[in-house]
Amino acid sequence: MNSINSISEFHRLVSLAEPLHPLVSIVRVADMRFTDTSIWEHFALNFYCVSLKRDIVGKVKYGQQYYDYNKGLMTFIAPKQIQSLAVPHNEILGPDAGTGYALLFHPDFLYGHPLATTIKNYGFFSYAVNEALHLSEKEEKNIVEIIEKIDAEYQHIDKHTQDIILSQIDLLLNYSNRFYERQFITRKAVNHDLLTRMEKILNKCFEEEETLKNGLPTVDLLAQKLNLSSHYLSDMLRSLTGQSAQQHLQEKLIEKAKEYLTLTNLSVAEIAYQLGFEYPQSFNKLFKKKTNISPLEFRQAFN
Repeated sequence: MNSINSISEFHRLVSLAEPLHPLVSIVRVADMRFTDTSIWEHFALNFYCVSLKRDIVGKVKYGQQYYDYNKGLMTFIAPKQIQSLAVPHNEILGPDAGTGYALLFHPDFLYGHPLATTIKNYGFFSYAVNEALHLSEKEEKNIVEIIEKIDAEYQHIDKHTQDIILSQIDLLLNYSNRFYERQFITRKAVNHDLLTRMEKILNKCFEEEETLKNGLPTVDLLAQKLNLSSHYLSDMLRSLTGQSAQQHLQEKLIEKAKEYLTLTNLSVAEIAYQLGFEYPQSFNKLFKKKTNISPLEFRQAFN
């Protein structure tokens, strides 16, 4: 894997002049040229990259439907995330690249600012590429205005530059959060379909003893079966139901546990193992946390 450690190195690799600031840069997608295409087959950036691409040829497939939100498409990459690009020699990103911007900023640029901590709260930095943010025309205009303000600001660097640029990055991320919430709402039909598929996967997990012998179902397992990132799955579910993916898993566990407690003669320990718990104490603790009574007390209430 190729690690790209600095923004200056990135500029060199895409045939751009040195950045005006070593820790932050605005790059125009149309200006990038990839001279050594092998680097991009398997690489990681050691800095943040927020991209806005426009005028993408064709529609974007999401789930089983096609969407035409191709006025603006945003992706968010955190440092050290492994990526792969198919880049034809001396081209931008191929014929579908379109135009747009890439905002690059190094973690060191955030030091001493609240964003150094709060940036970890933006789950979309862990979303997969197919979970990109699709902007409406009005939303894209808001984002472009912020990017252009950052671009203008770092043309003349002084003691105020860092604070001003960071406040704009903070604003951009807050807008992106809002737009992702809108996206969850406008795609409710697709997301409800995902919720139904998730329920089927969970039901199958709890019906197959062999599956549970490998341990409790996890959010990562669910996300993998749904072809989603775990962060996107949790955020989507929270938007739809008010509960995260982990909470959904726990609710399903408790529901199945109640079924065993009322319809079988299995001991509490046997039920715990049946559900995939390694230790019965862990099952007891979760059950009591969710129901305010122990599994044994729940069973006795039905006798």
